[in-house]
Amino acid sequence: MPSPRWIMSKQANGMASLGKEHLYKVLVIGDLGVGKTSIIRRYVHHSYSTNYRATIGVDFALKVLHWDTDTVRLQLWDIAGQERFGNMTRVYYREAMGAFIVFDVTRPTTFEAVVKWKEDLDSKLMLADGRSIATVLLANKCDQGRELDSNGVKMEQFCKDHGFAGWFETSARDNLNINEAANFLVKHIMATEHDILRTAVPDTVSPRLDRRQESGSCSGCFK
Repeated sequence: MPSPRWIMSKQANGMASLGKEHLYKVLVIGDLGVGKTSIIRRYVHHSYSTNYRATIGVDFALKVLHWDTDTVRLQLWDIAGQERFGNMTRVYYREAMGAFIVFDVTRPTTFEAVVKWKEDLDSKLMLADGRSIATVLLANKCDQGRELDSNGVKMEQFCKDHGFAGWFETSARDNLNINEAANFLVKHIMATEHDILRTAVPDTVSPRLDRRQESGSCSGCFK
């Protein structure tokens, strides 16, 4: 499945509208039990439960956003926490445009694993221009009262040092900052997409064609 792709939407009279449809594959990764499935269920289905079973392999969910005049479809890939130790992540990561890396603020070992998840992601996936995909760090289960800064963790600097676009404290139970984090990631994905398209356009014009146009030749041109 190509990502991203654009499909012109149709108005009721059959004429093409100005809006576009964007499809983005977004990864949700992190250690076992950090709340990845709960975050996705809250975001997509507006529900929360304490009875989720551990994800096996990978699961999927689709979220549709109305973004100004455009439609954004997020294909969310819920990847099992143990998959970092296997070889399938390269397949799961393919063609993704963005990612959430999640840790549990009540379990310091899951924060320690964040760097390994980011390194695994960066080693197996990059954009067409060689950059890493937009990645947002989620400090989940903040409703349980643990203060991140009490451990001396400087989250802003940590994100800069490890290539995260930003970070949010989230709670799937309380529905805290999940929509905000998703919108933040979509903005970064769209900006990245724009940069790639802008830099790709000049490569489609050959120097020879430029010289013919400068000399006034119209051989092969359409008038």
